[in-house]
Amino acid sequence: MKKKKKWLKIMIGIISVLLIIDIIASFYFYNLAINRGPKDFLQGNQDLEVSAEAMNVFTEGGWREWVDNQDFEVWELNSYDDLKLEGYFLKAKEPTNKTVVLAHGYLGNARQMGLYGQYYYEELGYNIFMPDSRGHGQSEGDYIGFGWHDRLDYVDWLDQVNERVGPDTEIVMHGVSMGAAAVLMASGEKLPANVKAIVADSPYTSVNDMFAYQMNRMYKLPTFPILPSTSAVTKVQAGYSLTEASALDQVKEAEVPILYIHGNSDTFVPTSMAEELYENTKSEAEIIIFDHAGHGEAFVLEEERYMEKVIEFLNQYVK
Repeated sequence: MKKKKKWLKIMIGIISVLLIIDIIASFYFYNLAINRGPKDFLQGNQDLEVSAEAMNVFTEGGWREWVDNQDFEVWELNSYDDLKLEGYFLKAKEPTNKTVVLAHGYLGNARQMGLYGQYYYEELGYNIFMPDSRGHGQSEGDYIGFGWHDRLDYVDWLDQVNERVGPDTEIVMHGVSMGAAAVLMASGEKLPANVKAIVADSPYTSVNDMFAYQMNRMYKLPTFPILPSTSAVTKVQAGYSLTEASALDQVKEAEVPILYIHGNSDTFVPTSMAEELYENTKSEAEIIIFDHAGHGEAFVLEEERYMEKVIEFLNQYVK
């Protein structure tokens, strides 16, 4: 009997230690990836290394000077949970009924979408609108929503576009990485009828899938029990769980046509995620895969082919 009690105490002790480790790990990963602030873990991440050609465009491309020289209107939005968000609107040089809403990626900001905005503005004659996602840029928020709460922000931004530009404008949503996931998550909501098309470049299926992939790839850790407990911490701290934040579930409800873009050398967000999203999209959808392109690289490596496909797609749905 004494021996059994001894083993019971040992087991309880082991379970208690493991539980404490799990709780510590959960808060660690929440602070690491979701809490607003510097993300040193991305420094030196081989999955985010880009070619010299792409790096040159990202860091020194003429689009940066173009953005600096534009006279953007600053728009503000009070989110459903009372955050002050900022966005930046640039009216087309000639009157147009076309507006593109550009969604940036993780740890990015609205101005970085000028890389794409310049083409829409200069070559296609669109109005462009670029918001800072919650927890990024000049927008408030002490956590990163990975697109989930942002989807509702985008719905509110779309309403503001219609109020300011007019309900006759035809809207395209174009997002990259986290921004792609955000516009896909928005696709499952009730969108204004004048949202005509979505372009999703390098999206992930869900936050849970993304975390599971990265925990294994970066840390060689199993998803259980750390991922469910991290999800629980996120629910308490940020108001959403990793499993509910699903672009995959949302595109199953989508009514707006969607173009998926991905690089087959993307090791940060695997190409299979875009393929799974495409296969499960309720609305009209197309997918294009770029050979040798890493995460978010397709536009800078093959701009002409990239935009040819985007234009071909948009011409089907935007007058």
